[in-house]
Amino acid sequence: MDLQSAWAVAAKDFKIFKRKSSVIYACVVIPLVVGIAFPLIVQYSLHNGRSHGINALTLPKFMDTFSIWFLIGAAVIPTAIASYSLVGEKVQKSLEPLLATPMTDSEILLGKTISGLVIPLAAIYAGSVIYMSLMDLVTQSTLGYLYYPNWHIGAILLVAPFTCLLSVELNVIVSSRLNDVRTAQQMGALIIVPFIGLFFASELGFFAFNDTNLLILAGIVFVIDAVLFFVSRVTFQREEILTKWK
Repeated sequence: MDLQSAWAVAAKDFKIFKRKSSVIYACVVIPLVVGIAFPLIVQYSLHNGRSHGINALTLPKFMDTFSIWFLIGAAVIPTAIASYSLVGEKVQKSLEPLLATPMTDSEILLGKTISGLVIPLAAIYAGSVIYMSLMDLVTQSTLGYLYYPNWHIGAILLVAPFTCLLSVELNVIVSSRLNDVRTAQQMGALIIVPFIGLFFASELGFFAFNDTNLLILAGIVFVIDAVLFFVSRVTFQREEILTKWK
């Protein structure tokens, strides 16, 4: 496999993404909402809430819950990128020339995967830095110590990349059978369902986002990634795309 060829495919996608407002919005809005809005909500509740609001005792639990949304974002953001990378190019008739090159299917898939991973991960990492920095301003004055960095770093470094990869692979499989970008994005977005389930499970006390459970979650997502890699590799057939994707 030629990594330079794969990077050339990714670089081509990066140039296309810069012109797509939906991609820019997905990469900016979600991290900023979580990174800035949630600390503002906490700050407002601490100063204006009463017995039903957030206080020093419940603050750590709320902060852990808010952190989960970065994993949800890691599942959502790639859907706007990965689906357009295949279906969008198919609709605009720019995918066929790429498939007609001497590059192998694996090199093309790797390039598409890189382009679907780099931008979402950069957005998630940037949003998490903003979130932790602002929340530390709150915890310093409320709890008397800096709450971050803690296991949230593990969630970002371990689970988020695997989650992004899972979303990209799922969208490759979905996009292989569709000809509409919006439909591909909607079906690909179903990846957030299990993570929303984890959010409610944590709220109801059935799941705790501690170090052990994060490692287990990372392992589970990694295994699913490995399975979907082979499925996406089988699904992505150059000859079928050139002859049947109309």
